[in-house]
Amino acid sequence: MDARLNVFGSPTAGSFLKHIVSAGQVVSDSPLPAATQELVKIRASQINGCGFCTDMHTKDAVAAGETSVRLNLIAVWREATVFTEAERAALDLTEQGTRIADAAGGVTDEAWANAAKHYDEEQLTALVSLIALINTFNRMNVIVQQPAGGYQPGQFG
Repeated sequence: MDARLNVFGSPTAGSFLKHIVSAGQVVSDSPLPAATQELVKIRASQINGCGFCTDMHTKDAVAAGETSVRLNLIAVWREATVFTEAERAALDLTEQGTRIADAAGGVTDEAWANAAKHYDEEQLTALVSLIALINTFNRMNVIVQQPAGGYQPGQFG
């Protein structure tokens, strides 16, 4: 399977990606826990059907020490006992922030309040930024049908 566009060879895509990768570094350097960041990236990527990002972020999470049990249960986090209350709040916010079109009200006040119980303002800012950022990456990769499976941890870093 080949991508519809070669985003890695396009000057326009290269410039665009440089800027959003830079934005991602701001989030990576934020006080939002790294494990939470990977969970958020994986869950949004699963929802959006982005194989490329799901492949990348699950492999990066493994390389960072995440367990296979937790990775295997991200899609069913509500029924899983392996996530902290803070992680569960982040995953709920991720789902609601990713599925905005599915609910007329967007993110519920309850989901926001629950996240705010576990994260301070800087962490919440990073969390919201990360949800927006991973959705951008997902949409680009899904639109161009970027193939999944060949990513190696640290390949782009």
